[in-house]
Amino acid sequence: MPETIDPPRRQHYRRLGKQREIVKFKSREDASAESGQCREPEKEFLAQVLLCGLPKAITKPKTAAERAARVKKILAILNEMYPDVTCALHHSNAWELLVATILSAQCTDKRVNMVTPGLFKKYPTIHDFASVSQDELAQDIKSTGFFNNKAKSVIGAAKKILSDFGGEVPREIDKLLTVPGAARKTANVVLGTAFGIASGVVVDTHVQRISHRLDLTKETEPVKIEKDLMKIVPKERWILFSHQIIHHGRALCVARNPKCGECKLDPLCYAKDKTV
Repeated sequence: MPETIDPPRRQHYRRLGKQREIVKFKSREDASAESGQCREPEKEFLAQVLLCGLPKAITKPKTAAERAARVKKILAILNEMYPDVTCALHHSNAWELLVATILSAQCTDKRVNMVTPGLFKKYPTIHDFASVSQDELAQDIKSTGFFNNKAKSVIGAAKKILSDFGGEVPREIDKLLTVPGAARKTANVVLGTAFGIASGVVVDTHVQRISHRLDLTKETEPVKIEKDLMKIVPKERWILFSHQIIHHGRALCVARNPKCGECKLDPLCYAKDKTV
């Protein structure tokens, strides 16, 4: 392109050039093969538009009543999609759930569920965890990552519960938060799943990410996100809502390539990273 061309016309030629590149995608198979090699997001998006059309614009709610109605619809759809979901961590009592939740930090539930059967067989009671050395326990849970800190937290939790709470996991959020390794997310998991106590909303990475995608919060800190969710989600739904969003984040609303075409929430979602 000659350098003497004025800027507006140069931009026009560039747009035409991009359109010519798009014409290459003559079939769905060709587009799939070509987009796999294409590194430019603009080309990939335009190819999707050529094949599927532009995504339908979704009107954002403008009033408090409209926002509340939208949340109500989201909750209804989540009930339809995931009616009976619960915590994925395997456990037989509140103490085992507390241990499993501590181990799940920066680790998948699948990996934790591979470790805990042998762990609970080796240490069947809370007294066993309180008396084990940190080095030994760290080796037992090594595959979950951050094993030294996790071993310290689990042993500290066992000792704290034995000394201050008679060997029983406390059922009050304020007391549970004094236990080593039990921050708000962990405390909400244990109270909600083990005791059915709605102390708050579990905010893990899935809940944090999807709450932003669904425009349920603008906050970035987990505690502030939880406060926002507690305001708009009815208290009787806090426990189930947390499980549903976490499951949704694993099944469809995955981080790198959300499966928007399979999602029943798609008509209510106006996230910027939606797939066509």
